[in-house]
Formats: sequence, C-alpha cells, structure tokens
Amino acid sequence: MKNAMKNSVTRLKTAALPAHMSAHMSAPMSAPMSVRMSTFVSALLAAPMSALLPALLPVLALALLLPASNAAAADFERFIGSYAGSAQVESDGATRQRDMSVTIAASGKGFEVNWKSISHRADGRIKEKKYSIDFLPTRRDGIYASAMGVDVFGNPTPLDPMKGDPYVWGRITGDTLTVFSLLIDQNGGYEMQEYNRTLTAGGLDLDYQRIRNGEKLKRIRVFLEKE
Repeated sequence: MKNAMKNSVTRLKTAALPAHMSAHMSAPMSAPMSVRMSTFVSALLAAPMSALLPALLPVLALALLLPASNAAAADFERFIGSYAGSAQVESDGATRQRDMSVTIAASGKGFEVNWKSISHRADGRIKEKKYSIDFLPTRRDGIYASAMGVDVFGNPTPLDPMKGDPYVWGRITGDTLTVFSLLIDQNGGYEMQEYNRTLTAGGLDLDYQRIRNGEKLKRIRVFLEKE
C-alpha cells in the first residue's frame, strides 16, 4: 500500500501538467511535513482529472481490497457465549411463559447468532422457533452484513427484501449487539424486528421489539443468564 501511494505521488509529479500547476510540487524534501502536505494537496486541486486518474487508480484499487479493520472484526468477541432466560409475554389477551436462549459464536471472519424461543400455551402445547444467521464485518465499523444468501460469484450476501425475504444486518454500539430484520410486504408496507442484546453483569439484557408500519406490536424485555 505504501509503495502504491509512493508510485502515485511520483506519477503526479511526472504527469503532463501546465507549468503553473507543476510549481505546486516544488516543495523541497527538507521542508516541514505540513508544508510538503500543503503543496501536495494544492497539486491535487490544480491537476486536471486526466492527470489524476492514472495516479490514483492503483491506490483506489488496493483500498477496495483492504479487509475490515481487526478492531471492528474482533469487537463481537465480547458477546461470545450461550445465554438463556424466561419471560412472561402477553399475546392474544393471554399471558404465556416464553423461554428464550441465544448462542453467539465466532464463525470464519465474523460471527453467528443462534437463538430460540419456546412459548408455553395454557393447554400444554409448545411453540418453538429457531433462527441461525451468520454475520460478516463490513467497511463500516460496528456494522455487520448477514450472510444468508449467495451472489452470482458465490460470495455470501444478505437476502433481497424486494423478493419478500427478510433483510437482516447487525450493529454493535457500545455494549449492545443489535440484530435488525426488515420485511417488506406485498403492499409495500414494512415490518421491523429488533433484537437488542446488551452486556450486563452475569449475562445479557434482551430488549426485543416488533414494529409494523410504525405501530409497535410487541416488546419483550428479559435477562438472559450466561451459561
């Protein structure tokens, strides 16, 4: 990367610039760094685009290949573990016990979240839901793309909400790992599910919300103890 940047600077110096523009590159190496940077920026501003592109393309190409920062990629490690808890949830006019658990683990360059909820009905029936999603770091610190689909090149990618699939992504802000799931219905309306899992003493505080077209349909708050 350093060599590419050095070569780009050299190309700028040797580019066919008008004489009055070339003067911007004349700061001696003995000059203070601030002066040299100032002259370099002045040269960039003065140079025509035809001269800039050949110099900057190698830098831009390498920048696109750079992986997400190690700090961003490793930030999820604080959440790794298995957690479980129970909550009393109101649904259809009745209060039911819901057992909830989540396991967060490293997976490849990112992490995976596996969570499960079990609802206990008054008649003894049990309703169970399971989800498992992999997340990969993006170029934006603290934001993770879901890897639920595959593009034409075989690379993992989020699903397409315009096809009726959920668009899922993750975010880490401070001690909270949030998973968002967006659905677009046939009429163009939306439903958003939001799972906020915040690190706390002994486990995670889960704050779950389900919103449809701006109306809050459900909210569950429960402590999940680390196993």
